[in-house]
Formats: sequence, C-alpha cells, structure tokens
Amino acid sequence: MPGKTGYGQFCPVAMAAEILGARWTIPVLRELLCGSKRFNELRKGVPRMSPALLAERLRQLERAGIVRREQVGGAPEYRLTEGGEDLRGVVEGIGGWGQRWLDAEISLRNLDASLLMWDMRRRLDPKPIGRRRAVIQFLYPAQTRTRRRWWLIVDNGTVDLCAVDPGFDVDLYVTSDLRTMTKVWMGLTTVSAEERAGGLVMTGDAALKRSAQQWLGFSVFAGHEKRRDANIAMPVA
Repeated sequence: MPGKTGYGQFCPVAMAAEILGARWTIPVLRELLCGSKRFNELRKGVPRMSPALLAERLRQLERAGIVRREQVGGAPEYRLTEGGEDLRGVVEGIGGWGQRWLDAEISLRNLDASLLMWDMRRRLDPKPIGRRRAVIQFLYPAQTRTRRRWWLIVDNGTVDLCAVDPGFDVDLYVTSDLRTMTKVWMGLTTVSAEERAGGLVMTGDAALKRSAQQWLGFSVFAGHEKRRDANIAMPVA
C-alpha cells in the first residue's frame, strides 16, 4: 500500500500499482470478481497462498476502499465496493493478455488439480445437462491419493464439487492426466481432439459424453485465441 516503499509518483498508473502490485493481490481480486465471498471460498481459488497472507491482503484491500467486510448469518463475507467492481476490466484485461501472449508450455508447468476443479465447478454450464441430477467423476491417475478423484454434482441447476466420494451413483467417468484436462479448460485443445488422441477417456452416460464440450467449465479466458508467436516467458525467481 502507499507509504515509504511506494513509487513516489503522481502518475495514476504508479499510484494504482502501489495498491494492486503486491504479491497475490490480483489473484485475490480475480476470486472476488468470480463471486467468492467467504474466506474459505477465496482460499480454494488461491490454494498456495497462506491463510495469514490472504487475511492481510483482504485487510489491505479493505483499507484501500476496494473491499468491504460484512457479517452475513454470523460469518464474515468480503464484497467488492463500486471501486472494486470497476477493476473487472483491468483483471480481465490482464488475463486476456496472458492467454494470448504467454508461452503456453510455461503456463502448463503450473498444474494444480484443486484449483482446476474449483474453477471447473464455478464455470460449468448446467443447461445442457438439464434439471436431472448428474454425477461426473474425474480421475487423474498420476496425482496423489487426495487429489486423484473428484466429483462434480449437478442437480437442478446447481453445481457442487467433492474431493471425497459423495455416495451417489456416477453417471460419467472422465479419466485424463492433469495436463491434458488443463489444456482443455484453457481452450488450448478440445474434448473431441483429446479423445481421439487418447489423452481423455469418458465412459458412461452417452448424452453427457456427447455434450461435454458444452457443459464443461472452461476458463473465462478460453475465448482469447493464443497468438502463434506467443513466447513471452515468466521471469526467473
């Protein structure tokens, strides 16, 4: 936040960077803009961020007037102010730039099953599935035991994610390596292309299988076409 370590410039770009440039601030804003309100929801979107640092960033954003903290049903919720909502175009612009210009191979080194499934849960489109309950199990064989199996439960338009067996009969099994499913989610490939290549196998309900490209939760940035000359690399830490 502004202070002794700030840029000391009146330029609005520099002044905004003092607020938004701290580590993890932009991903936290991404989660708030995606609809996460409670602390544990935010943690699912930034699983590698420590709870203490997340709490500190939220306090900083609250002091800056970007976030307000409210008590709802006895639990605190974090909501964007009007100024915070006005950052939507900024965050989406950063993401669109990254999708178009960053080297895809470098992006795909940062694989995270829990983050992928959390994003798929909130981006899944239940309309092609209809009003019936559908249980879809994702299996990533190479992952550790706690991150190997995931269940998406679609019921009357709502979507839940389970990391433990919910006890329902499974309608569709999806088996893939994490890299392949991340590529599909990012819009770098398609369900049918990976099925033909053998990187993704679906067994079970034929209608769910046919409509997978429609209901599967894709990144909000998947519509940004990757530049053929995209070769901007991440800095070395």
